[in-house]
Amino acid sequence: MPSHNDLRTQGDKALLSIRNLVVQRNGGFRLEVGCLEIHPQETLAIIGPNGAGKSTLLLVLSRLLPPLSGRVIYYGTDLNNLNELDYRRRIALVLQKPFLFNTSVYNNVATGLRFRKTDVREVEKRVTDWLKRLRIDHLADRHASTLSGGQAQRVSLARALVLEPELLLLDEPFGALDTQTRWSLMEDMRHLLDDTGITTVFITHAQDEALFFGDRVAVLLDGILRQVGTPQTIFSNPADEQVAEFVGVENVLAGRVSQNIAGRVRVELDGVCFEAVGEFPIGQRVLFCLRPEDITLWPVQSPQKSSARNQVTGLVTAIVPMGPLVRVSVDCGIPINAMVTRASAGELELMEGSRITLSFKASAVHLIPKK
Repeated sequence: MPSHNDLRTQGDKALLSIRNLVVQRNGGFRLEVGCLEIHPQETLAIIGPNGAGKSTLLLVLSRLLPPLSGRVIYYGTDLNNLNELDYRRRIALVLQKPFLFNTSVYNNVATGLRFRKTDVREVEKRVTDWLKRLRIDHLADRHASTLSGGQAQRVSLARALVLEPELLLLDEPFGALDTQTRWSLMEDMRHLLDDTGITTVFITHAQDEALFFGDRVAVLLDGILRQVGTPQTIFSNPADEQVAEFVGVENVLAGRVSQNIAGRVRVELDGVCFEAVGEFPIGQRVLFCLRPEDITLWPVQSPQKSSARNQVTGLVTAIVPMGPLVRVSVDCGIPINAMVTRASAGELELMEGSRITLSFKASAVHLIPKK
């Protein structure tokens, strides 16, 4: 059996490779991952709704849950052929709820190093360094039971990172924090990952976290890996209708290609025609996907010059405040949702029943062939 010191020299580009993985849990739930690779020094964000199988996958990667079938390959070697303890020494797992020991912050962070019988001076050096990097050095002597949620999670992350893992597994580590604490810790964590280059698998159901952290994003829906790609690809070019709906493409409409000239297609949507970019044969049935933030609204009485190929006028049917933004639903013969700032909504004097003009670029449209 090869040692871990030899594994990196075997020419495999992926740190972890998953092949035809099937996991059965609780007598019913089934997770299927056909092919997924995790590359050295990348952060892979795995997103999906609650119950999609995200945490199940993380448990398999941490060797806490055996798969029914399939392979997980670490630097070219099947996990089943690696010593379990040796592998776990190469990884670190951080959960949503910090499980801290009944002792001081310093001792919590030092626990793993002491368990590995690391030299005392090295323990002090590394623990002190990571307490500072996570901005909790002033809490070193505090008892863990007195910490706030954000402080406790910083301790949990320091306890993992002080071990210098080759693979860091994060299971929704910011999900239980208030907004201000969450973003502060997220910003610090992204800088630390950039500085250290630690390969990270990050589980979340929050799309803003996936965009913030992910070099690539994997989408899990109903226990099946549906799409893997860059954040731009996932959020602008979803693979199917379910992925589109999950990542917030609110306008997903059935249509048919009626014209194709040099890669610029015309799509009919229940009597309304729009232009898009793509290579589709005439007659092809498609799903017309358009993100609400890619739509611009104009007053009907004051048309604006625009390079956008698509313009249509409709009736405002609903106005829904969403924090700093406002969702505007418009009936243009087909229902279309747009998203504007509160300031823009005020300037446009939007009201239910008023008429408004929508415009968007052909390149903003993503077409999915409909089966």
